Amino acid sequence: MHAAPGTTPSTPSTLSSRFEAARSTLVGLRLTLAVLVCFAHAAVLGFGGSFELLGRDVGGLAVDGFFVLSGFLLCRSLSRNPGLGRYAWHRALRILPGFWVCLALTALVVAPLLAVLRGRSATSVFTGDDSSWAYLVRNAGLLIRQWGVTALPVDVPYPGVLNGSLWTLFYEAGCYLVLGVVAFLGRRRRWPLLAGLALAWTVTALPLVGVAVGHDQAAALLLMFLLGACGHRFGDRIPVRPALVLFAVLLALGGLALTSDYRPVAGPALAYLVLAAATLRRAGPRGSTGDLSYGVYVYHWPVFQVLAVAGLSGAGALVFVVAGVGVTAALAWLSWHYVEAPALRLRDVSFRRPARVSAARHRAAAPARLPVPRAPGETYVPAPARR
Repeated sequence: MHAAPGTTPSTPSTLSSRFEAARSTLVGLRLTLAVLVCFAHAAVLGFGGSFELLGRDVGGLAVDGFFVLSGFLLCRSLSRNPGLGRYAWHRALRILPGFWVCLALTALVVAPLLAVLRGRSATSVFTGDDSSWAYLVRNAGLLIRQWGVTALPVDVPYPGVLNGSLWTLFYEAGCYLVLGVVAFLGRRRRWPLLAGLALAWTVTALPLVGVAVGHDQAAALLLMFLLGACGHRFGDRIPVRPALVLFAVLLALGGLALTSDYRPVAGPALAYLVLAAATLRRAGPRGSTGDLSYGVYVYHWPVFQVLAVAGLSGAGALVFVVAGVGVTAALAWLSWHYVEAPALRLRDVSFRRPARVSAARHRAAAPARLPVPRAPGETYVPAPARR
């Protein structure tokens, strides 16, 4: 890897130094991960197949990469702006507006469209226990409790699920909460973060030795998130060198090939590779399309479901994927420019009331007027008080 701008050959090349000095590739890296998830789900939704690497779903690996980046960036954000109230506000602005708009469009536009494509009335989705209204209410809190609307979609490789990508957002919000607790326990202490990492690693590793535990998926995602957070917290001690990158690649591939769950063994290697990639220099000027990764992630599933119900998968994988990615990109662009970015402009809104200082308090706080010196023997007479 090339030295980051602003560093010299004598400067240690660490995650921290490279990330701060280089023009980060974060936007492009997040978009790449979102597109990988998109491709993986296109194979499932259009053809009932899979997109795998060494027998592992590539979409799942990309989601792990998302959690690593999220942990790194949020730990960095907390170190710069330690207020927990502001932290919670920023996280809510980043995840909720785009989620709610996607949820509304899925329930009020996609579901009626699927009903029409199946020869039903568009209004049929608004009645019944699993109606569009129920879909909105039950899922508004990020935890997905209703997957379809009036049994839609049907006659597709993955029936009954309108948007199967949204489930991870609940776990991501849980990771935000865990990191907030870690920050509350000790901003300058490292043990709360390491204790959380050790606990997540233990719960994730126990099934490998035959011990069944609950919530292993939540623990696995938390493990990747906290590995990213540790990447920032200890970034000044983690070198970025070609030999270490190669070792991480080999360890990650070995974990994928030889274990039932690669994360306890090779999760740190994947986290290292993702963070090292985030420190690479970005070629060329930054475009003006914005950060489309979130929009691509939340919209691609319902788009591919509509195309599958419409029968476009019969035109072949290339046509199906290109059409789905194109529509998804357009929705992601609209989401960023008209939902996400406007919401993020509220980050610095202050909720404190402007201080009111009464006239009496203002006079009391004003400096006292000192008497004017008089000539020897002259009597000082104070001025009458103002009413």
